Amino acid sequence: MNLRRRSRNDEPDINLTPLIDVVFLLLIFFMVTTTFVHQTGLDITLPEADTERTDTPPDLLEISIDEGGEYYVAGEALVNRELDTLMRAIREALEDQEVSGVVIRADADAPHRALVRAMDGVGQLGISRVSIATIEPEQ
Repeated sequence: MNLRRRSRNDEPDINLTPLIDVVFLLLIFFMVTTTFVHQTGLDITLPEADTERTDTPPDLLEISIDEGGEYYVAGEALVNRELDTLMRAIREALEDQEVSGVVIRADADAPHRALVRAMDGVGQLGISRVSIATIEPEQ
């Protein structure tokens, strides 16, 4: 009979194959059953004018925004795109003429932030009658 003692350095072997199989099965299960968050965005297409352009009534102040985001207040180009400059130009235009509201004409390719900035500036000045129009497409 061999009654030899085991040495203390010998460790029992543990088979890791079933453990790895279970981990991969769990991984596959979670990948299949997980619902991923679908980020929704705001897809806005600015409308094009289908009818002839009507002239702005004299009691409305016209703010135009071109495709580059440049502002024009009453036909005059502004030196930059800053909100303070836009508000100063609107204030000066309000001092020159009596207006009952504002018309914002934006090019179809104008950045949305330029339109929002113009609306914000008009709102900060206390003008509540605001209309938004687009520049008609070239034929």
